[in-house]
Amino acid sequence: MKYTRTSIPEIIICEPKVFGDHRGYFMESYKALSLNDFLGHKIEFCQDNESSSKKGVLRGLHYQIGDFAQTKLVRVVYGKVIDIAVDIRVGSPTFGQHVAIELSAENKKQLLIPKGFAHGYIVLSDTAIFSYKIDTPYSFEHERGIAYDDATLQIDWGLKPSEFILSEKDTLNPTLQEATLFDYNLNYYE
Repeated sequence: MKYTRTSIPEIIICEPKVFGDHRGYFMESYKALSLNDFLGHKIEFCQDNESSSKKGVLRGLHYQIGDFAQTKLVRVVYGKVIDIAVDIRVGSPTFGQHVAIELSAENKKQLLIPKGFAHGYIVLSDTAIFSYKIDTPYSFEHERGIAYDDATLQIDWGLKPSEFILSEKDTLNPTLQEATLFDYNLNYYE
């Protein structure tokens, strides 16, 4: 597995070694020892989640607060998405900045998104199957969101807004500024 730090060093691109021949391919999609060695600390994932979405579905930007903040390791099993991670750690030198990366079944890249980041993605292919590991279970009471179209974030989602398909919940999320003013439970930068 190859690990590469992004412009926000805590966000890491994970690229498995893929061994292919006329039969297909083999890869290790996750290896705890090598990831933990690279990070210098241990992550204990407790759950795997998977979703299927059609082209234009935008999910995000989501995060959880307090003891339910999550580290995620995300990948695309089928199709193609643009994956976004936004630094929401108040006081961080990269607060409000984001990393955008194309994840696909073809490139097999994964993104490690630590606690303190909002996460979202948009589907670019006709269909996509998105899979991710989390280190803390979902909690409705601790779930929060940031507006996908917050102008201060300057996110290029790769499609025209007229093509976006959103849940009603995701159309009601506050801007990052509103979230940091009114939500005192964000993961503050230390």
